[in-house]
Amino acid sequence: MTDGLTYAAAGVDTHAGDRAVELMKDAVRATHGPQVLGGVGGFAGLYDFSEVASYTRPLLATSTDGVGTKVAIAQAMDKHDTIGFDLVGMVVDDIVVVGAKPLFMTDYIACGRVVPERIAAVVRGIAQACEVAGTALVGGETAEHPGLLGPDEYDVAGAATGVVEADALLGPDRVQDGDVLIAMASSGLHSNGYSLVRAVVAHAGWALDRDVPDLGRTLGEELLEPTRVYAADCLALAADPAAQVHAYTHVTGGGLAANLARVLPAGMIATVDRASWELPPVFRMVRELGQVPRGDLESTLNLGVGMVAVVGQDAADAALARCAQLGVPAWVLGTVATDEQAGTERADVVAGTKGVQAGAVRLVNDYR
Repeated sequence: MTDGLTYAAAGVDTHAGDRAVELMKDAVRATHGPQVLGGVGGFAGLYDFSEVASYTRPLLATSTDGVGTKVAIAQAMDKHDTIGFDLVGMVVDDIVVVGAKPLFMTDYIACGRVVPERIAAVVRGIAQACEVAGTALVGGETAEHPGLLGPDEYDVAGAATGVVEADALLGPDRVQDGDVLIAMASSGLHSNGYSLVRAVVAHAGWALDRDVPDLGRTLGEELLEPTRVYAADCLALAADPAAQVHAYTHVTGGGLAANLARVLPAGMIATVDRASWELPPVFRMVRELGQVPRGDLESTLNLGVGMVAVVGQDAADAALARCAQLGVPAWVLGTVATDEQAGTERADVVAGTKGVQAGAVRLVNDYR
């Protein structure tokens, strides 16, 4: 008589999952302040929200996202300790757009096989990024899916919750004629457009270990550059009265113009001057290596601008000075004005993206 099938024989190793938790728990605890109760391993993460009593009208903000096909680069390079920054950036920096402070986050990792050291490396990166953002990592889940994912494949996702006082809510309602756009530099590709980038690299036949002089490092190292996490810096900038922050936009999928249009009120148009910055080398590489049309580049990649602050007409100098204090490279990107042609069809204008009927964006001139 043969032994019956076991969960381990089916491809799921619960002991490996326990080992992964042991390896990651110190990094997770490092994100916990006194508001986090219960530590690591509970069924639910607990967060003491007593501070809500100090709010007049608290609004909760929430966001969820993943890393996309950038995980394929991490898997190919067998380097997993930076992908967490991409996850946290994609999630908490959407929350800060409305002026909300990201309070806590949870993560989810699906994999074909639990390799404790690999899972712990991913989670340590998430925890380190949460520390940068000032956000507690209060829970997560690792799921082993043999037969659905390959043994060395995984995907990551996360969700976060934040809070903002209603009177401090940022967005289209605050944007005014004459406002100035302040660009905040990206650290590179961040975590969007990797399907295009990977297709370009594959078409060119370039290996990830190829040294690229224009990048100053290997191709793989450039493609794995972690996403800049803006949350703490954006909150600090918004808290500075001299900066007069009216809105933020997080430049992710869809590119600069499409995301900026979402935070402008109907009847307003932003003019973005391409000549105000020089395309970083990685974006020039993608353009030239793949002969990618400018329209595709602009609607897919951030092109060096990861976040945009919309500030008062007389506040640009103060906003730039505060960004410099925070160590965030920034510059004047353009301006906002009443759109006298609102509602008319214009080939050079981006509007109506993500199902939002709001403002519009026009890009002018050429990149330096």
